[in-house]
Amino acid sequence: MYNSSQLAQYLKKCREKAGFSQTEVSSKLGYTSPQFISNWERGLSHPPVKSLNKLARIYKVKGVDLGEVFIKTYMKEVEEDLRRQIKQVV
Repeated sequence: MYNSSQLAQYLKKCREKAGFSQTEVSSKLGYTSPQFISNWERGLSHPPVKSLNKLARIYKVKGVDLGEVFIKTYMKEVEEDLRRQIKQVV
């Protein structure tokens, strides 16, 4: 199962550093509920790729491409998941 804990922690850290609540971020992204942000930060889901640049601007992330962090984290976790599945089969 996909677990985005590293990305989740990173997103929460960025939001807190920027000084925003989950409600404020969800509003800035056009969501009606902060549940989306909560789910991202708990690793239950991840932000849509189209939202990554907007999130980077909201969080004022400089020198880091949020999309690149997302891709690296996602790929690492997919690889780890595949390795676990292969070990179970072998």
